[in-house]
Amino acid sequence: MRGFLKKSRFINRILPEKAENEYKGYKIAKITFLIICIISIIRSLIHFLAPDGGAESIAGIDLSIEGGEIIVAFFALWGSSQLLLALVFLIVYFRYDNLIPLMYTLIIIEYVMRIVVGRIRPFETMNVPPGAIWNFIIIPLAIVMLLLSIKQPNKQKLDINSELQ
Repeated sequence: MRGFLKKSRFINRILPEKAENEYKGYKIAKITFLIICIISIIRSLIHFLAPDGGAESIAGIDLSIEGGEIIVAFFALWGSSQLLLALVFLIVYFRYDNLIPLMYTLIIIEYVMRIVVGRIRPFETMNVPPGAIWNFIIIPLAIVMLLLSIKQPNKQKLDINSELQ
């Protein structure tokens, strides 16, 4: 198994030996990662700071039930953990960008787990929460961006003039 991990370019791009600022993938994957970072920060701050944590105003969860304040508290806790992860994303983006493929892998795992939890523990809302839609957008997007962050663009340009001579 250890030999496989050393030889696999795919695994080495996701789990490099050193964390450094030497990104080798496509630029679109790095830019998309920054956009996801910004969205994550905004979303986490809403959950953390909004009076209802976004539970009723955004997700459509009825907070007038007994225990509604507990739901708001859990949304705030969720927002704090989302903010922490978003800060890790920013650190990776600006300082250790060769870990972007690993971050895309974590994004995929997180959102797949959200869908699984939603299926195992469904609950009623007054409307379709934006997060429920976002889950199905972010997973395929993150898979494509993971592949583009792993694949190294071909920097060699064909010089047509030298080919014609």
